[in-house]
Order: sequence, then C-alpha cells, then structure tokens
Amino acid sequence: MSTPVEQIKERLGIVDVVSSYLKLDKAGASLKAKCPFHNEKTPSFFVSPARNSYYCFGCGAKGDIFTFVQEFEGLDFVGALRVLASRAGVTLTKIDPKVRSQYARLYLLLEKATRFFESQLEGHSEAKEYLHGRALSDDARRAWRLGFAPDEWRALSDALLKDGFTPEEMEKVGLAKRARAEDGSPKQGERYYDAFRGRIMFPILDSASRVIAFSGRILPRLDDGKTGKYINSPETALFQKSQVLHGFHLAKLAIRQKDATILVEGQMDLLMAHQAGFQNTVASSGTALTKEQLLRIKRLSENLLLAFDSDAAGLKAAERAIQLALSLGMNVKVIPLEEKDPADLIAKDREAWDAAVRNAPHVIEFLLSKIQASPLEAREKALRIERALLPLLRMLPSQVEQSHFVKRIADTTGLREEALWETLKKLKSPEPLHGETQPRAPTKRTFTLERRIFGALFSFETNGDGANVSRLEHALRALFADSFQKRREEHEKEKDLILTEYEAFYGERMPESEERELLRNLEEEHLEEMLARMMEALAQAEREGKRENVTSLLESCKKLGERLSALKAARFSK
Repeated sequence: MSTPVEQIKERLGIVDVVSSYLKLDKAGASLKAKCPFHNEKTPSFFVSPARNSYYCFGCGAKGDIFTFVQEFEGLDFVGALRVLASRAGVTLTKIDPKVRSQYARLYLLLEKATRFFESQLEGHSEAKEYLHGRALSDDARRAWRLGFAPDEWRALSDALLKDGFTPEEMEKVGLAKRARAEDGSPKQGERYYDAFRGRIMFPILDSASRVIAFSGRILPRLDDGKTGKYINSPETALFQKSQVLHGFHLAKLAIRQKDATILVEGQMDLLMAHQAGFQNTVASSGTALTKEQLLRIKRLSENLLLAFDSDAAGLKAAERAIQLALSLGMNVKVIPLEEKDPADLIAKDREAWDAAVRNAPHVIEFLLSKIQASPLEAREKALRIERALLPLLRMLPSQVEQSHFVKRIADTTGLREEALWETLKKLKSPEPLHGETQPRAPTKRTFTLERRIFGALFSFETNGDGANVSRLEHALRALFADSFQKRREEHEKEKDLILTEYEAFYGERMPESEERELLRNLEEEHLEEMLARMMEALAQAEREGKRENVTSLLESCKKLGERLSALKAARFSK
C-alpha cells in the first residue's frame, strides 16, 4: 500500500496547491507568480507541472507541495501533511505508530485539554449564558471549540494525569504552573496547579488546525480586578506569539479569495466577524502585532482592513499596526467603529458593520477626517498633519498615491500643496525592514535575470538557430556594451546548468513576450545600477568641490533618470 505522502502527491499537483495561495500566469510550459517569500516587482517564482516543483530565481526558494506549504504557512512537516491530506481526502491512519516524538505528545496533550474544556462548557450554564449574551451562536461556539476551565485548582491536571501525561508536560505547554514558596523555591507535595481557572477558553490553532495555545476569559462574576480579564498561554515550543494569528487556519482561503484581510484585536471580535460571514478575519489576540504576522497575511493579500477597539489601548495598537503595515507596502484601510469594539457593533447592528467594512476609508483619509473633526485650532491641526499624517504618507510606495493625498489634504485643510511637498520631501525615507525587501539568498537579481536571457541565447546556439542568435546577441550587446563579452564568459562556465533551468521552465522556446519582458527588466536594472554609481560620483565631486565635474555629472544623472522614467512609463502605455 502506498504511503500517505505518495497518495497525496497522486491526488494533488504542484499547480493545484500553489494556485490556491498565489495567482499564477502561464509562462511557456510553466507558470509564474510574484514570489511569496521575498518582495519583488517582476515575477521570478516559477511552477513546473512537469517536475511537480517550484523554483524562485530571485531568492532560491524551491521544493515540492510539502515544502511550499511548510514555508508559506510556517508549519512543520507533519502540519503540512495534515493540511494537504485534508485537501486530498487522504486519511492519515499510519503516521503515529505510538509516540512519534515529544512534540507529537504535546500536541496530543493540548488536544485532550481542549476536549476536557469543551465537555466542561456543555454543562456550565453560566458560561454559556455569557456567550449567548454576547450574541454568539451555539454553532459558532462549537465550530471554534470553545470550552470552560472549572474554578478549581487541579481539575484539568487531574484529568490529564489519568490520561498518562505528566505535570512537567503540562507546564511545557502552559497548562499548569508549579507552586512556589515565598522565597521562590518549589513547594513540596502537590507542586502543580492549573494555569486557567474559572475562564471561558478560546483555543488558538495553527494553520494545520492543531491546538497550540489558549486564551482564557474570566467569568464576569469571578472578575475581582486583580487578574487580567484575558490571560493567554505563555511562549512554548509549539506557540510563538510573534508568528501566530488567531483564526488564520479558517481565514487563509477566504483572504485569498476576497483579496483582503480584516484584522481585529480580540477573541470575540474574531468569532463574531466570522459568524457575520466575514471569514477573511484574523485576530492579533491582544498581543503586539509583529512583522512576521503581517508578512504571513501579505503573502495572500496586500489589502488590510483594521478594526481595532476604539479605546486608548486599541488606538495605540492601531497606530503601530498602521505604521508596520505601511512599511511593508500594504494597502491599509480603517474600519470606523461606532461601538467600543467590532463584536459589540456586530451584535448591535449587523448592517452597520457591513457598511463600515464596505466603505472603510484609506488610512490617510481616515486620519485626516479625525484631525479635521477635532476641536483643535487651525494651526494645531496643521501641526498634527505635519507630525502624524505626513510621515505615514511618506511610507506609501507610490508617488502617484502620495500626490493624490497631498492634493486631498490641501483641498480639505486649505494648506498649500507646495508647502506639503516641501515638508514631505524633507522627511527621511522609510528604511526597508531587514529580511523583507531582500531575497533570502544572496543571489543578485540582475544576475538571475541574465541567466534566463543567456539561457535563451545558449538554446538558440545549441539548436543552430542563427537568426535568433544574431538578434538576441545584438540586443544584449546594445544593452551591456563593452561588458557583454565578460558577462557571456561568466555564464558559459555554467552553460549546462543554465540550459537545464531554461528548458525546465520554457521547454524548447521561451515565449517572445517573456523575452521582451526580460530584456526590459534587465535594461531597467542596468540603468538603475548606472544611475546609482553616477549619484555616488556626484556626491563625491560635491564633497571635493569639483564644480565642473558636478555640472557634468548632474547632466548625466538627468539623462539616465529620463531614460529610466520613460522605460518604466512605457509599461503603462500599452
């Protein structure tokens, strides 16, 4: 009998899997997309149906359906296996002979704890009444596997001990704590007690729908103000807070389909949004939003809608989220709230929530309207725009978009556009976040583009296609001038490998449209490199006071800039 892995590969091809996450376009015998593992403007991520694999010429990412799901969703192999088995309709009956590993045992422990909490909630009327009072349906409660932790010191621990788990294992996943004396030393006897007591339990699942942590909400009757309303599991071997978004396991496909993510703060916000039909919602679960979390959803969609609480803490969290998302080049909108939080608004007026999502303004529009509606004097509003709004506007990657909002601010406030532009240009450009704007591998983008176009040249030569050899060589000589021969000699050292890569992705012949696109990309890269070197020389001449050189270099920079702008503009003129 074939293994589960073999069964999955028989039923799911690489295109089936990758296309559910990324928009793929035909490229010869292969398909291409923008790489999800590093930022790029031109697609260099190729999927080969013939080889049932993928490869990125920009960062070197490569593999099969399992490695793709592992890297994209941040899972281990077993997690990727679960995700793909579910999609392929394969039952995993033989992946756990007894105890595969310590991790498998911890996953099982958390699953047992979830079932215990679920059973406790079924018999606890007070907890269910609280959830009903928040307008959460019984179907939603069961779908999200909500539970209840009894208000007892060892109820869960005793149940897990009977299932053969140790107190040390419970402590490793944050379900038990060790009792300590006043001096901090462990107490003798019953040294462990339950970490969650008297709380409604919200399981937190990974992308493979495995429970990895919990968030517990204290029953209102037991809230003495001394402990937090919500407490979350600590960092564990299975739960890294900076990596996890609550609800991502159910939202990921909806985010891809709707091309947008709704980000909320709390557990009830998340559940109520899904209950209202907004399956593309995820939650930060009350923790500080991280770059890693945003990158995970950015791979599915660059459109982000923020719906944070309207209190001071929520506004502060929203401010951080806005800055972080804009720095990653995401398109950020804000869902204005009439109530304290999304859950309250959805429960009170579902239609108002629908309208708020549908009409969510761009973050710049939202903040501008907030400033204009404030009781501040005109001068103070202008200062607020300068200090709070323009730095965010500077983060927008599109100058066209910046221009739109500069005009919008000027028209709304009466401030001069020229003054706004002068202030904007003085602001420091946002520095790219490490690891996001650069590919993971040190391969230079220009070099990878060259490999592909030289692959076409070598293919023409191998097939004796003299006419196309002459045509393409002429184009490359015009582009690289004196450096053409040196570049050719460098690539000829790996001619066999380059031809193999070329044939794997293009078959016998690269489409002419792809060839033209490669040459345009190479010309852009080449001009940008020349302009960068020219700018360095200009800066050096200015430091040394060489006025004649400065004049000449300024003229050269201007001409290069004009050529580069014309080349890029030509993309949009067809």
